[in-house]
Amino acid sequence: MKFSGLQKTSLLDYPDRVASVLFTPGCNLRCPYCHNHQIATNPQPPFLQEGVALAVLESRKKYVDSVVVTGGEPCMHKEMPKFLAKLKEHGFMVKLDTNGCYPDKLQECLGIVDYVAMDIKTSLEKYKLLGLADSSVIQRSVDIIKAGNVPYELRITVVPEIVTPEDIPAIGELVKGAKVLALQQFVPGDVLDKRFAEVKPYSPEVIAGFAETLKKYVDKIVLRV
Repeated sequence: MKFSGLQKTSLLDYPDRVASVLFTPGCNLRCPYCHNHQIATNPQPPFLQEGVALAVLESRKKYVDSVVVTGGEPCMHKEMPKFLAKLKEHGFMVKLDTNGCYPDKLQECLGIVDYVAMDIKTSLEKYKLLGLADSSVIQRSVDIIKAGNVPYELRITVVPEIVTPEDIPAIGELVKGAKVLALQQFVPGDVLDKRFAEVKPYSPEVIAGFAETLKKYVDKIVLRV
């Protein structure tokens, strides 16, 4: 494994834990609002090699007890389950972030990790806007996560145009029966499609309205606005 970066300390990425964050290079999707687009679409060296990453993490154990593996898209790397197992051997709690496009690899990883977060980008019909031709893999991944024993959250970054009021009921059907669904505010900035740097985010009141509609589909809604 190689990585595009390591954030030594995060208080936000793993619920109720202090974690280090590893970023994997490359992603199969092209979300126009992506903030990690440089490592997702055109990762460049120098890369952090696996042995060096593990050594840095080991040196941080008195400060952090958890590691978040994010991207890019971690599950596109065939070595991912083995690397996650190494993190566990080093004594870390491990959280995996995924876009859900690789359900078979996700299934392997769920036998290792302690927590998983899956991004729900939009309704299944609109995934083609992000470069995914066959969105059935998203439903498979949601079903795998719901059927498993690993604590999880499904999360939606509520981006205008990508997630519209008309998409909300379809998203509800996609995640129906989930334990936790988080709605996150979209923050413009250095994003893949510069047009989205100028997109005005939804107001907290609009997002709260989306949450109200989605309450009937899931056990718990978390708002991050």
